[in-house]
Amino acid sequence: MRRNIFVILGVVATMIIAAAGCRQDNKKQGFYDNSTAQKTIADNAAADNAVVGNAAAERDVTREKKGIVLYEIPARLNDRPEQIIRRKGYTTSYNSMTKTANWVAWHLTKSHTYGSVQRNNMVFTEDTDVRAPRATDADYYNSRYDRGHLCPAGDCKWDAQAMQESFLFTNICPQNHGLNKYEWNDLEILCRDWAREYGAIDIVCGPLFDSYSKQKGEQRGGQKAEQRSYQNGEQKTIGRNRVWVPERLFKVVLCRQGSPKAIGFIYNNVGNKQPMREAVHSVDEIEALTGIDFFPALDDRTENRIEAKASLADW
Repeated sequence: MRRNIFVILGVVATMIIAAAGCRQDNKKQGFYDNSTAQKTIADNAAADNAVVGNAAAERDVTREKKGIVLYEIPARLNDRPEQIIRRKGYTTSYNSMTKTANWVAWHLTKSHTYGSVQRNNMVFTEDTDVRAPRATDADYYNSRYDRGHLCPAGDCKWDAQAMQESFLFTNICPQNHGLNKYEWNDLEILCRDWAREYGAIDIVCGPLFDSYSKQKGEQRGGQKAEQRSYQNGEQKTIGRNRVWVPERLFKVVLCRQGSPKAIGFIYNNVGNKQPMREAVHSVDEIEALTGIDFFPALDDRTENRIEAKASLADW
């Protein structure tokens, strides 16, 4: 009789432990699973460097804790995986499907274009703030693609932590070597020149995937709505973790000094020569291609005016 009681107690204890384990696993999966639309913010700029959960993810990410408007931050995305990660020198919207950023944004000041921190000893590093599978250095090895910075290391020389974080793979995407070395680098240098000339600019850049297509959908009441979807079978990837290779890359730039103005650029992810004047696009055009609403913190009248046109001559 006593033996049977111990057996029963043992079974009950096992069931309790198993149930607790399931609850813990479900909690972890819910925290990281983008498919459930539970988004997280890794706010590394905060003092505690904590990963902030769902309630914080719903706040207006265009504002810092001190109430400073972050004009560079695009509107939140609801049509694709998005995890917002704050770094010291930039903010990234990470996509767990593509293993790259949806966008990377930063406010580049004149003082941030200078600094003594060098990239010589920096190492590209996988970002443990995002769930696996994620991009690793091995994915790029023998891929014939550069580990291309989105927020450039040259914009992070002002601080050692900012420089180190620029080498996280959530700030990197597969980039053709020729583009990375020439046209994209020329654009990065030009942006630093603009920051020095105007005092500060706001920048957003990221990958463009042709397999990320625009489709027409119906909303209630017969209204048309633009919907976007991924078509995985058509997408080129690299490495064991299947990091998506963009067909093109975009960059949009906002200057708020004086009379506000904006300009955008799109470069094909190839090694062919691409004149900068041919890469110029309006912000509206790039919004239509990416499905991203740039510079939503601007008042509507200013946003509509400056995003409708683009000219290098105005800069």
